[in-house]
Amino acid sequence: MLQMSIGAALAVPGLTISKEARAQRERDSVGIAVVGLGKLSQGQILPALKRTKGAHLAALVSGVPEKAKKWADEFGLADSAIYNYHNFDAIARDPTIQIVYIVLPNSMHAEFTVRSFKAGKHVLCEKPMSVTLTEAERMIAAGKAANRQLMIAYRCHYDPVNVTGMQLMRKGVIGTPRLINAVMGKQTTLSDSSDAWRLDMAMSGGGALADMGIYGINATRYLLAEEPTEVRGWARTDKSDPRFKTVEDMVVWQMKFPSGAIGDGSSCFSQPGTMAWQAIGTERRLVADPGCFYGGNAIKIVGGSNDTQPQVAEIDHFGNEMNWFADVVRGRVPNVSPGEEGLQDMRIMHAILQSVDNGGSAVKIAFGYKRAYDPATTVGIRTSI
Repeated sequence: MLQMSIGAALAVPGLTISKEARAQRERDSVGIAVVGLGKLSQGQILPALKRTKGAHLAALVSGVPEKAKKWADEFGLADSAIYNYHNFDAIARDPTIQIVYIVLPNSMHAEFTVRSFKAGKHVLCEKPMSVTLTEAERMIAAGKAANRQLMIAYRCHYDPVNVTGMQLMRKGVIGTPRLINAVMGKQTTLSDSSDAWRLDMAMSGGGALADMGIYGINATRYLLAEEPTEVRGWARTDKSDPRFKTVEDMVVWQMKFPSGAIGDGSSCFSQPGTMAWQAIGTERRLVADPGCFYGGNAIKIVGGSNDTQPQVAEIDHFGNEMNWFADVVRGRVPNVSPGEEGLQDMRIMHAILQSVDNGGSAVKIAFGYKRAYDPATTVGIRTSI
């Protein structure tokens, strides 16, 4: 029998903050500058910052003044808290900013991460962390040189459904793990600006594999708590489709692990929205479908008798993630998702694309990476939103 409860209820959307409450929270929390006000920032990150306890919005960085002004007014920020991409480096003189959250196209991650470190700030960067391995390594080196923290925004490391999955795997609930299957994809359109840059190889660095596949690759790794030793990959793309002139559409892969477990997965930019994984063992299955959406995820145990199903409460993924990093900066918790974690996924994705280019032949990998902290035991059931 197994019973588990994790998480905390979502706060009410659209929460407004009084001047007094905002001032108190700013004294008790860490200031974040959000760089890039696209769909993700406006739909998820900024609303989450109305509810976070450990972090608050301190500044906005955007190339669209009207958009930045609108959000600054909503949060009660002064005009002096609005920056653009040209005067960005002036954040070095802004003591209210401790963390810079980079929510830009992948091709801009490295530049603004390095600039943030030079300004003396800590960095939370969306994934994938960059478009090339060289850039990723430069980002890590810049953080070390500045003695500042770099965290990659792997929100599923702090999501109760995925943490529960990791914990159940560590408990041996499914028996000996045999197969992890991950399916990640969505329908894209060039008419949506947030899709258009993802369909541009120079800006995205990898199409569906980089944007959606990274969830499946990372999930396979954190569920098994081990690193792959060999990968294979195949692609199927209709190059007559105007969306796929420079990037692959569907990429499928297999990964071999030292334990004997196999990871297989797919990423696709021409399918209904899907973010699901299942872990198949000798005794049971764990199924999370959906498993990696921004909300509404669920997990269940399949195949056992008299199993009590996990009870997982909903939380705000982005708020919990930002609260965690705020505590990293304050020295209260370890950095569970450092730059090295992002680099590992990038290396694996590059190896998969190498296999694709070679007709699906096996690519041996041995990067020597080992997680410093396992989210299953480090994050546990801690939630702070």
